[in-house]
Amino acid sequence: MPYIVDFTTVSTVGLESSPVADALAGLRANEARYFKNKYDHVFTVEPASEAQATVDWVHRILKEERDIVISSRPLEATAFQVENIRWAYVFYESGLSINVLYTVDDLGKRAVGFKLSDGMEVPAELAERFKFARQKSKLAGTIRGSYFTIKNEY
Repeated sequence: MPYIVDFTTVSTVGLESSPVADALAGLRANEARYFKNKYDHVFTVEPASEAQATVDWVHRILKEERDIVISSRPLEATAFQVENIRWAYVFYESGLSINVLYTVDDLGKRAVGFKLSDGMEVPAELAERFKFARQKSKLAGTIRGSYFTIKNEY
């Protein structure tokens, strides 16, 4: 069942099993606010089990680009296109959020972004490979983020 993420009233719906559910909900709301303000796009997620193609696409890029396998269980996912950019998000039980920005144009930007919810440890599969910068968010507290550029076609 799709869920429209409300960034004015942050809810843990769909994220209750996460040990950092409140922070992950704030992170998800932060993303929803960004897309509403920048693109006038309503950020909608669905259970990962109902968005398996999106989860598989993100996991394929992680595996093929950097040999990364995420150990945490995916809770929710979404995929959409705004302007000429294809976006995919997966929110994990650990508090991790992974997004793929994939410009449809051949010479556009293509990257994978990682965001860590406030209060979670850096996952072991990412700890040795990435440095995480901090940013403050009214909705999510302190978000730690990192990214890498996608080299291949997906």
